[in-house]
Amino acid sequence: MSPATAAADPLSGTSLYADVVRYDGFGAHRYGSSGAERAMAWIAEELDRAGLSVSRQPFTLDRQYDFRAGTLAVEGQHLSIVPQWWLPPTAATFSLTAPIAPADSGPAPGAFVLTTLAFDRGAYLDSAHRATLAAAFARQPAAVLLVIDHPSGEIFTYNVDQNEAPWPVPVILVAPKDRGLLDSARQAGRPVSVSVEGALRQQVPGDNVVGRLNRGSGRWLAVSTPVTSWFTSTCERGPGIAGFLATARLAHKRWPDVDLVFVATAGHEIGHGGMEHFLRDGAPPPDSTLAWAHFGASLACYEWRRDGGRWVTDRKVDTRLRLILSSAAMETTVAQLADAGTPLSGPRAGIGELRDVLAAGYPRFFGMAGSHTFFHTPADSAAATGPEILEPVARAFVGTLDDAVAAGC
Repeated sequence: MSPATAAADPLSGTSLYADVVRYDGFGAHRYGSSGAERAMAWIAEELDRAGLSVSRQPFTLDRQYDFRAGTLAVEGQHLSIVPQWWLPPTAATFSLTAPIAPADSGPAPGAFVLTTLAFDRGAYLDSAHRATLAAAFARQPAAVLLVIDHPSGEIFTYNVDQNEAPWPVPVILVAPKDRGLLDSARQAGRPVSVSVEGALRQQVPGDNVVGRLNRGSGRWLAVSTPVTSWFTSTCERGPGIAGFLATARLAHKRWPDVDLVFVATAGHEIGHGGMEHFLRDGAPPPDSTLAWAHFGASLACYEWRRDGGRWVTDRKVDTRLRLILSSAAMETTVAQLADAGTPLSGPRAGIGELRDVLAAGYPRFFGMAGSHTFFHTPADSAAATGPEILEPVARAFVGTLDDAVAAGC
């Protein structure tokens, strides 16, 4: 398809993938980062170009940790590491050389404790994870080296919220593929050196991008997507942002008789702050909303498999970890999405930022969310998706909005 044809059809795979690549180019999109700000500015420009009335909605989160760099030196090798939020306030930047304590439950003052968490495909630490960490802290180490057993072999991090207490000592994430080096160092009694550079900020500003087409009909379509993320997170966020922008580009002509609001939110990974703020100030009333469409995480990502020491894909969409979410009132309307993943409706559909939409009392909402092979890891890139799997998802979203408008007429 030519670039001109792609531009004429926002739902073409070529057009959608161009937006994914653009998002990827901003680098890490963590809340409060320059990459996140550049992504938000670009989305605002695109909504304005689509003919919407665009505003930036400022808000503040109580804290954010600005991680800059982390390395672990072991047996002559330097490994990349990442803290698991939240570090103790006094350990935003620190260096420590110490042995790794024996694999028992004895006291470990001045040492690292190495522990592993099973990966459960969730986005948040669960009670079993926290119990394992509590046992590690009870040994009174100087820091915890944490391996989350993610199948990619890469560092994986969990979401946090603003109310969580800081860890009593630093918790440092190490990739599963590097676990053998740590085991060897522990068995040999050789010390390892950790260096982390960052800063804890308080009252950290951010904003949502909001675009509106208010025609005074009193009947609204709301469309949302999160923008910020732990790493570059291209297949986690990019397909949703691409679908969101494509929907906005169609809005003027496709739905001429309803009002529309589009919101791109910030702060998802550290507490959903942007969505919470928008629901308090700016969202249409629940009883006036024909449908709320949410472009969540990992909407169109390839299925991958190991081939020897590398990951390969046949470029087929991975539906195993994809959820089709809807309120009970929209369960029938989302039928065209039903084969794209596992359907969840009613209270069970309150996943990701739809949990906030559900809690706010919106009776008609739908969306998709999920995980993928490189979800929440630094390895997530534009290579994890492609035009041929992006287009069916975006067209299904727009078709579902068509049906919602028709049903509400």
